[in-house]
Amino acid sequence: MDVLFISPGNPAGMYQELAKNYSAIEPPTWALLLAQSCRSVGFEVGIVDVTAESLTNEEVFSRIRNLNPRLICFVVYGQNVNAGASNMSGAVVLSSYLKSSHINIPICYVGSYIQAVPSTALNKEHSIDFGFTNEGVYALRSVLSESKIDINNMEHIKGVVWRKNGIPKINPPERVVPADRMDIDLPGYAWDLLPYDEKPLDLYRAPMWHAEYDETKRSPYAAIQTSLGCQFQCEFCMINILNRDDDEEVGVAGNYNLMRYWSPEFIIKEFDKLVEMGVETIKITDEMFLLNRKYYVPLCEMLRDRGYGKRLRMWAYSRVDTVRRPELLKLVREAGIKWLALGIESSSRDVRLEISKGKFKDVDIKKVIDYVHDADIEVMANYIFGLPGDTRETMQQTLDLSKELCTFGWNAYAAMALPGSQLYKDALEKGIELPQTYEGYSWHGYETFPLATETLTSAEILEFRDKAYIEYHSYAPFLERVQAKSGLEAIENIKRMNKVRLKRKILGD
Repeated sequence: MDVLFISPGNPAGMYQELAKNYSAIEPPTWALLLAQSCRSVGFEVGIVDVTAESLTNEEVFSRIRNLNPRLICFVVYGQNVNAGASNMSGAVVLSSYLKSSHINIPICYVGSYIQAVPSTALNKEHSIDFGFTNEGVYALRSVLSESKIDINNMEHIKGVVWRKNGIPKINPPERVVPADRMDIDLPGYAWDLLPYDEKPLDLYRAPMWHAEYDETKRSPYAAIQTSLGCQFQCEFCMINILNRDDDEEVGVAGNYNLMRYWSPEFIIKEFDKLVEMGVETIKITDEMFLLNRKYYVPLCEMLRDRGYGKRLRMWAYSRVDTVRRPELLKLVREAGIKWLALGIESSSRDVRLEISKGKFKDVDIKKVIDYVHDADIEVMANYIFGLPGDTRETMQQTLDLSKELCTFGWNAYAAMALPGSQLYKDALEKGIELPQTYEGYSWHGYETFPLATETLTSAEILEFRDKAYIEYHSYAPFLERVQAKSGLEAIENIKRMNKVRLKRKILGD
């Protein structure tokens, strides 16, 4: 085998007790894309999904010994690119174990953390032989084309960070896959390499809200992308670190706001495969699915015309300032997209403008939510507490707005200075305290350490977020909305979920 892709995990560290029954388990999107890309040009590949298979370090070691790859590639993103830093927690434990067990196979990393701070990653983690400084498609092919992979002689390979005489060296960048090569050089997903049992994708499970708080609808589950990147430059996000095209020590995602799309004709074939495999619950992972009508309208029309809208349960992301066309929402619903995850972030327009560089249009959020509900589409509303400019009063106003909107799904994070984001670079320059561990970058972990503001400490923001979560999911109008759609068992599932209390180090637990 030429390369074995490892999707690492640390669900207990990142989600605590929620990991047992409530957190989602998603297929490893980028491992699937890279695997299919490599084998499309003749390389032999494999995938090990540590979380889905609940593998121990010893079991991964045994799998590697049996497969004997030329290269081990850790794909470290998580359920989205923004989760890459926290997912390093499980990755480095495993790669360190492999090194200590004398696995004499080069170990490389691709993922948002090493893309954001490549030299830091190699300085900290000696179990990483080298890494890729963007999505790695072409750089990985270059490495695999070597007759012998020599980790001490990589001067000629673009797009990698490696050690020259023991010191991290960032090579000149390699290009990302251009828009006109997406269907060719990222030709879909290697679904067949996942650890199937009797039915495909049965080891994966959707978030509770996506399954209408019904356990029986959570599996099988798949996640798929129709585009990569985002045209916006929100300072809390590092989604565009995939597109990195420089050799700076610290990358900022907002500098690389490139969007690329697969053709609708190509993507519909991936949906056909999933339907054939019996998958009905699907997440569209795009950061901005409802943005470019040239791509999402024909895809939705094909999904509708195939009759998938009546059998699939899908959700997709969008921004509140891009969802204001009732006729398009009707098509989206007919395509089988029954939920939209909207980044409302804050009730304060001033706070939104502060973190989105002025590109967040002034919209009536309540009216937008009404448009979506009128189209028979439910909303997963996403909020962030502790953004620059936030105060206790503005956080409370955001919570009050969320209760007024009363959406079927509710999610809130404490603002985090994620490596690769503008917030991270600003924090470094200002000397603001950052997480000391990878788990500190998780949102649900014991060591979670969000970004402080001028008026709020990290502990105050996190405490507010955790109490807000319980308050919303105990809110009578919300429970009544869920019961009307999903029944009493859904309410009981929410109540059981609400009993799980996250322990937080900075709160003295």
